[in-house]
Amino acid sequence: MAAGGRRPGHPPASRRVRRARSLVLYWRDGRLTFENYLTRSVVSADPLAVGILERLEEWQTAAELAAALPEFAPASVRRAIGELARATLVVREGTDVAERDEELARLWRDWLPQASFHFATKDTPFASPRTWARLAKKFRAESPQPPLYKRTGGARTALPAVAPVDDAFTRVLLARKTHREFSGEAIPLASISALLHYTWGVMGYLDTALYGKLLHKTSPSGGARHPGECYLVAQDVRGLRRGVYHYDAQGHALERLPRGVTRDQLLDYAVGQRHVANAAAVFFLTAQFPRTMWKYRAPRAYRIVSLETGHLGQTFCLVATWLGLAPFTTAACRDTAIERALGIDGIAESLLYVVGVGVPKGARRRRTSS
Repeated sequence: MAAGGRRPGHPPASRRVRRARSLVLYWRDGRLTFENYLTRSVVSADPLAVGILERLEEWQTAAELAAALPEFAPASVRRAIGELARATLVVREGTDVAERDEELARLWRDWLPQASFHFATKDTPFASPRTWARLAKKFRAESPQPPLYKRTGGARTALPAVAPVDDAFTRVLLARKTHREFSGEAIPLASISALLHYTWGVMGYLDTALYGKLLHKTSPSGGARHPGECYLVAQDVRGLRRGVYHYDAQGHALERLPRGVTRDQLLDYAVGQRHVANAAAVFFLTAQFPRTMWKYRAPRAYRIVSLETGHLGQTFCLVATWLGLAPFTTAACRDTAIERALGIDGIAESLLYVVGVGVPKGARRRRTSS
């Protein structure tokens, strides 16, 4: 395929074009701003561009558009189309950009434009630790941090003291923390199996009159749709070949993917977070949006998918802690690069979260699951 996602055939200038479906317009700093949230292209343009885009609801050639805009010279219309195409405000027929734009409009039609936030915030640049230190000083100089607690001033009722409890649940709950250093010891496959089973595995089924058999898992899911999927990057798992796997929850099995991921690639995917690259096992959490979209047509349902990803992350951390492992979670990652490595399209299925485990540094790992 040629550069820019072009496909063989007519030259770009003679191809039909139409307005991208994935556009939002707003004013920023007094300038009219156009954003294609699928391609993350943001440009300022003259309000006259709105008139051109308005006429490109359906596919047209440059000549057809020029005929509909007699106040402009045909050459200027062609130049305008070229500029709009470079900014992906219009798409050319037969290109990858046009096909993805159409797929997004078809699949996400009930959740857009409100859920455009999902695409507009992908592949955000992340600051380095050194930059964060400088930013923290700047933020503190600008204003104090918001208070960590809230009080309304209403009448107060003191609550009974909570008696200390020493049982398995509270020990796991209180022991949970984020780890960024590991011993380097490999994790046995049995521990990974337990981690997958109790986080993403099927615990049972719910028989419903309207929707038939639905899944019961350890984390709640709106309408029991369970859009979450899990991919494992096995780096140091005893009894499992290094590589990338998809977790088949129905069969409680791992499906090996053709592409591998190196530690250097993981480091890049995690925007330089070394604890991610050093982990024994890294898990990419994705969502199959159509599972939830099929039942919930309002864009508020995007919140449901996001909340459920958080549920899975916390369940993962608690199960890992119970197993004596050292968990972490992060949303700082290169979305599109990871999606390409997993072979998913980023539209019907998209990356939402990254979690992982190692063996705690300087601690003995629980052996009951090995």
